Amino acid sequence: MPKKLVVICLFNFLIAALLGLALRYSFLNSIGLNYRFLTHAHSHVAMLGWVYLMLYVCIVHYFIPEKKPVYNKLFWVTQFAVLGMVLSFPFQGYAVVSISFSTLHIFCSYYFAYLVWKHHKTESPVTSRLLKTALVFMVTSTIGVWCLGPAVSMLGQASAFYQIAIQFFLHFQFNGWFLIAVLAVFFHLFKIGNSKLFSAFYWVLIVSTVLTFALPIQWFAPHMVFPLINGVGVVLQLVLLVLFVKLIKFKENKVASGDNLVVINLYRFAVLCFVLKTICQASSIFSEFANAVYGHRNFIIGFIHLLMLGVVSGFLFAFILKNNLLSYSKTAYLGIYSFLGGFVLTELMLLIQGYKFFTGSGLLPNYYQLLFYFSILLPFGITLILFNLIRKKQD
Repeated sequence: MPKKLVVICLFNFLIAALLGLALRYSFLNSIGLNYRFLTHAHSHVAMLGWVYLMLYVCIVHYFIPEKKPVYNKLFWVTQFAVLGMVLSFPFQGYAVVSISFSTLHIFCSYYFAYLVWKHHKTESPVTSRLLKTALVFMVTSTIGVWCLGPAVSMLGQASAFYQIAIQFFLHFQFNGWFLIAVLAVFFHLFKIGNSKLFSAFYWVLIVSTVLTFALPIQWFAPHMVFPLINGVGVVLQLVLLVLFVKLIKFKENKVASGDNLVVINLYRFAVLCFVLKTICQASSIFSEFANAVYGHRNFIIGFIHLLMLGVVSGFLFAFILKNNLLSYSKTAYLGIYSFLGGFVLTELMLLIQGYKFFTGSGLLPNYYQLLFYFSILLPFGITLILFNLIRKKQD
């Protein structure tokens, strides 16, 4: 795994974390920037600069045996698009410059999907199937982006069409492209074999991912059929969880025994977050809670962070460590556990405060101050990991 490219991905992650910290600080004092614009910058860099590009590096490393120069060139063009978004979104939000760089990133992703589909090689039909499915979800999700222009011109930003288009993109990016791509690498490393169990897991994964999109549709275009569709989807996700545990249970000790304990613990942490994510999503089967999630932003942010920081980033950090890119020093341990500690503490704060909002019991004492202080651990941990990575000599 190329160290230089991983450094770039982590640097993007650090920027996203610092932008997130600024958002938390804005509840304490003015930061002189538009909150909504800063939110756009934070989310785009986290999604497209950290997760997307780190998955890019992992996919090329594990599934493209012939490292063609085009992949390196495409990486830097994509990074250029990310930098453009970093420098434009905080100051203008969605406008000509930021939209241009976002569009460039989408076209880069299309070309990447084409190249990987054409060049990838793996002995396992399991990983090939998951990888191709992830790419299909990535491309499909962008339909939501292309619908935004017509939605604004015809019905406006407040319309259900506009909001559902955004949710379409986010749902199939997070639950389709990001999650399934991470599982493709994870199953590759754990050598999950092709079997009836995997086939069942695969189809339940696909169907449940599609059906659970009914929940955000229900938020903006209520109809009695959508809760029913989402209900089937979340029941299937619980089945998926059982199948997932069965798939990896007998492989963990055998395959992961050669890994460092920190790598194994990161795997366990990511799997635990996946379990919690599934349970949280299953709770949306209750209409009262489903409406509460939409009405209280704490629950939405907490769920997104559980998936993006807990599941996806947990696996990505494990992949980085598995490639011996970090030296196992006090700095590395402090960085990893600071990040995980910051994640856990902020998730607890969001969950508790969300529950208090839901029950109408007011604000936690010093809530915004504590949330900001706990959030400092996230960029602090990433900085230490980045420092360790840069200092370690390549083997």
